[in-house]
Amino acid sequence: MTNDTLIHDPNGGMPRLLEIMRRLRDPDTGCPWDVEQDFKTIAPYTIEEAYEVADAIARSDWAELEGELGDLLLQTVYHTQMGAEAGHFTFDTVVKSIADKMVARHPHVFGDESRDKSAEQQTADWEKIKATERAGKAQKRTLDGVAIGLPGMTRAVKLQKRMARVGFDWDETQSVLDKIVEETQELVEARDTLTPDDVEAEFGDLMFVMANLARHLDVDPEAAVRRTNAKVESRFAQIEDALAARGKTPDQSDLAEMDALWNAIKKKENLKKANG
Repeated sequence: MTNDTLIHDPNGGMPRLLEIMRRLRDPDTGCPWDVEQDFKTIAPYTIEEAYEVADAIARSDWAELEGELGDLLLQTVYHTQMGAEAGHFTFDTVVKSIADKMVARHPHVFGDESRDKSAEQQTADWEKIKATERAGKAQKRTLDGVAIGLPGMTRAVKLQKRMARVGFDWDETQSVLDKIVEETQELVEARDTLTPDDVEAEFGDLMFVMANLARHLDVDPEAAVRRTNAKVESRFAQIEDALAARGKTPDQSDLAEMDALWNAIKKKENLKKANG
């Protein structure tokens, strides 16, 4: 089978996708845009595609999820093709690496350890295995290896979990709430007396403690914000619909009118929730 035959074979599977990417990156006959890309320029697309996968899941749109998973898979293929060109790794070595890791991290499935353990015990065992892996990579410090490219709140929670495992954590949620009050006061003081850089720093401190509160409440802060974003979008769309019924657009209204509509929508939602 020639390469062109493989590329146009709808049943070519993974070899077809790998060959398509190899051809796109060919410096002589490939796509000029694809040829110019590198790891740094493609990384933002990888992050974006991961979020689009999460979005499709959140909306239970399984048809779209199929396409988004393909887009995310393409990102892996893109990075591995560039890695192969630079002599760093190949698609096959990446696959081998993750397969080896999954086997090593699940001795209760692929080894001789008992499966008779709770989810909490499995999580603890998983973390011990990961700690051993980090030690093998010369990652000696408690916070080594927490990916810098993670969303800020997600990374904050991961850092806090690492510190909590060595005892650097509040014992109760009230202590976190007290710290939020303290950080809020410091932010207000910075706003009134300090530089924009100081305000940013104090705001970051407050957000870090908010991430800690989410952890203590067993809440995913990113999921919580996404949920609120969706709620705001829905409510503001209803405000626009109500204004349209009055022959208005939002820029022809004012805060008092829109706020009254917002409160009415919120009250309606609460009544619906109370009535099941």
